[in-house]
Amino acid sequence: MSSPTSADTVRLIVLRHAKSAWPEGVPDLERPLAERGLRDAPRMGAWLRQAALRPELVICSPAQRTRETWELTSRTLGAEPIVAFEPRLYGAEVEELLEVLREVPDGIATVLVVAHFPGVQGLVLELVGETPTTRADALARLREKFPTAGAAVVDLPGDWGALRRGTGTLTAFIVPRDLPEDLCGN
Repeated sequence: MSSPTSADTVRLIVLRHAKSAWPEGVPDLERPLAERGLRDAPRMGAWLRQAALRPELVICSPAQRTRETWELTSRTLGAEPIVAFEPRLYGAEVEELLEVLREVPDGIATVLVVAHFPGVQGLVLELVGETPTTRADALARLREKFPTAGAAVVDLPGDWGALRRGTGTLTAFIVPRDLPEDLCGN
């Protein structure tokens, strides 16, 4: 996939945190990843690497499960982006996510957001338009469900400060079950 298609385009990669555990007595913010999440996150990083999707900036919710997802994804990604842990992403709705993205500095072409459902699904659905280049099959799957460790890739015209609803092109939607079990060499 490489970089966005032109200098007038930015790319957003939206990653839902991997499957989390529900330990008794642990506050939601501190919930760790479950065994499946520990397996899936590195596979998503390997897929991002294979697809040449290397973010320059990662904006991650401060929740334990999103931090762990990013940590494991980053190990197989093959890139060293700037990472920001943004409290507004925890439990964020679409408007809050858009607000954070509109603050991304000019000159950053690719951003990865690691956050939570339902905000991640809503964000992608708000940004993606029914353009001729949007992958209709991927959009239909995304509308149905945005599973844990799923990733959506959206190309958007303009810059981050000018994000507008319905103008993006969904170029990929991948979930762990789409990937080979041994993607990371496990």
